[in-house]
Order: sequence, then C-alpha cells, then structure tokens
Amino acid sequence: MAAKARTSRRTGAAAGVLLAPFFVLFTAVTVVPIGYALWLSLFTEKQSGLGFGGAESVFSGLDNYTAALGDRAFRDGFWILLGYCAVYIPLMVGGALALALLLDSGLARARRFFQLALFLPHAVPGIIAALIWVYLYTPGLSPVVRAMDSGGIGFSFFSSGGSLPSVVNIALWEWLGYNMVIFYAALQAIDRSVLEAATVDGAGAWRTAFSIKIPLVRASLGMVALFTVIGSLQLFTEPLILNQGSGSAVTSTWTPNMYAYTAAFARNDYGLAAAAAVLLALTAALLSFAVTRLTTRKGARA
Repeated sequence: MAAKARTSRRTGAAAGVLLAPFFVLFTAVTVVPIGYALWLSLFTEKQSGLGFGGAESVFSGLDNYTAALGDRAFRDGFWILLGYCAVYIPLMVGGALALALLLDSGLARARRFFQLALFLPHAVPGIIAALIWVYLYTPGLSPVVRAMDSGGIGFSFFSSGGSLPSVVNIALWEWLGYNMVIFYAALQAIDRSVLEAATVDGAGAWRTAFSIKIPLVRASLGMVALFTVIGSLQLFTEPLILNQGSGSAVTSTWTPNMYAYTAAFARNDYGLAAAAAVLLALTAALLSFAVTRLTTRKGARA
C-alpha cells in the first residue's frame, strides 16, 4: 500500500509539473484578461469640473451593460451575426466535408496538389486576404467586377445587400481548406477494412459516404462546428477592412466586435467596450455549450 501511495504521489507530481506551464499561460492570457474586462465594465469615465479637471473612473454598476443592450447599433450587430452564421456555417461545414469526402474517394486524382491548393489561402494573413478581396470587389479596379459588368451581371459587393455575401466569401476562402484538412485526416483514420466490407456488401460510393464515413467522423464534425460558431461570433477583420471600401454599407458598428472596438478606440469609452465584449463572450459561451450538447447527444444516439 505504501509503495502504491508513493507511486501515486509521484505520478500526480509529474502530471502537475507537466500541466503547470499550461495553467500559467491560461491564467495569464485568458483568466486575467476576462477578469480585467469584467472589472472595467463596472466603471465609467466621468469628466470632473467643466471638462478641465481631467477624467476619473466612477463605479457605475451595470450601467454599461444597460447602455450596450439599449443601443440599437449593438443589437443590430447580433442580427447581422445571426444572418452571417445562417449562411456561413452550413457552407463552411458542408463544403469542407464534401471536399474531404471527394479527396478521400477513389475517384480523386492529384490529392496532394489539391490539399495544398485548398489549404494555401489559410496561410495568407487575414488582413492581407481582406485587402486582396477589397481590391477584387472595388468597381473600376477589379477585373472580376469588370467581367461581371461585361456579362450583364450587375452586383455591388459593398451595398447593403452585398456586404454580407462579400464577408462570407472572404471567410470561406480563408477557412474552407483548413477545415477540409481536419475532415480528411479523420477520414484517413477510418479502418479501411470497414470500407472494404461495405463495398463487398454492395454499398456504393454515396451509401458508403453517408452511412459509414460521416457517422465515423462525427467527433470531427462536432469540433469543426464548435470552432466555426466561435469564429463566427468573433467576426471582425473582414468587415473592418470592407468598411474602408468606397460606398461600403459596412459601418463601424456592423458587428458586436466592431462596436466594442469603436467604443474603445474612437469614443474612448472603455467601460462600454468591456461590457459589449463580456456580453459577446457570454453569447459565445452559451452557443458553444449548445453545440457541444447537441453533438454529444447525436453521438450518444449513434
């Protein structure tokens, strides 16, 4: 018993030493910033005197949260996010899975080339990618717009009706290949004997894909869906760059992240910005929990 106790203590000590760097970094880059944002959201800056005495932080309780929720621009940002998620998430998850299934099939040729070609856009920094797409969206500069106009297809990428598809297109271009690689790796991990048995039983390519391959990569589906939801709620870089386009309908408060950014760095209202960020983080946590529970239940039923 004593030997077992010593072994258990040594194992626990070794695990603690190995996990310590993670917990230190997690505390420094996650717990502390969240705690600081929560603290900051409870204060507001007040000008003393007639504006000549400087500013001082005054405890305001939940006033910043009330102000954010009462601001129509902040609420409209969530409606835009909802529309973005409704379009982007099915296209992202479905498109990445379809490409992975195609590469995993016996009909695929030059797999390594297409893997690299599809993954390469993800290697381009998001700001650079957004700048490239702004150029391709701008009338008078873009060969794409010129070709569309010559073909009788009139479409404004910066209009109120075209801004959302434009942002979805940029995000798909950046992340489709990344998620495709995740699905393809999961498909390659499937025991080939299972697929061979399905072929012997007379299952065709479609039946094998939908009845065997997809159920066996359900864990990867759940992970990609979860990360896609979290990434969608953090939408910032693409619309921020599109906001600089000529005649763009993307405003400085187009998404909740942009609202918080504008409140902090354009209006110097750090309490309001922190409150908006906390509300967005709570929304992301709730949606992440819902997606996790949904995928877990489906996996248990399967």
